Amino acid sequence: MALPRFLTRLTTAALLTASTAFGAHALDLSDMSSAERAAFGAEVRAYLMENPEVLMEAVDVYNQRQQAAQEAGEAGLIAAHAADLFEAEGDLVYGNPDADLVFVEFSDYRCGYCKKAYPDVKALLEKDGNIKLVVKEYPILGEESVLAARFALAVRSVGGVEAYDAIHDALMTTRGNVTEGSLKRMAKDLGLDGDAVMAATDSDAVNEILGRNQQLGQIFQISGTPTFVMGEQLIRGYVPFDAMNEIVAELRQNR
Repeated sequence: MALPRFLTRLTTAALLTASTAFGAHALDLSDMSSAERAAFGAEVRAYLMENPEVLMEAVDVYNQRQQAAQEAGEAGLIAAHAADLFEAEGDLVYGNPDADLVFVEFSDYRCGYCKKAYPDVKALLEKDGNIKLVVKEYPILGEESVLAARFALAVRSVGGVEAYDAIHDALMTTRGNVTEGSLKRMAKDLGLDGDAVMAATDSDAVNEILGRNQQLGQIFQISGTPTFVMGEQLIRGYVPFDAMNEIVAELRQNR
């Protein structure tokens, strides 16, 4: 967007000033002579230099409109893909299954901010008691991320939902590199056969879940984790506990 064009849109007052100087016909920019254009530009520039707050106010309005348009687009996408977001088979679900608010988190086990958000999210669910959280395995940070996500989903296939919950907690709270050896040791600690779990990492069920989540990520242009679906909007990045509480209160107030 060219700056001169943007500025001529920003300030009605500047246009009125130019109108006074050149007459109403001069506001038709296509009908100006070179001299009139130069004089008009000078008037606009002079007004903005004397009243710079007008420019900042206009930029704020522009940004607000852009944000509103983005949120409206996100709300439509969320509604269109609600089934895959909130009700897909195979996702890890926390909190109250009959909650009045349902959130989604796209998460990566190698993401430091996902690990940072993990205790905050758990604390929010425990404190509120009326939120359901759907966790989407969304490995985007390299081979270790993919291996960890596949292993976690394979644990569900082999050991069930409780084992999946336990391995998710272990992966979110453990530091260090992810290897086949470290994952098998985690499985052993849960009483599972690590080799059997590893063999299931490339199963149709695991591939289907990861493929569906990847497709959702492309639809919503998710390029970083964590990314949350809260209400009708996407929240991209780490959200502290207090900020999540504020979001929850606002969502309930606006229902």
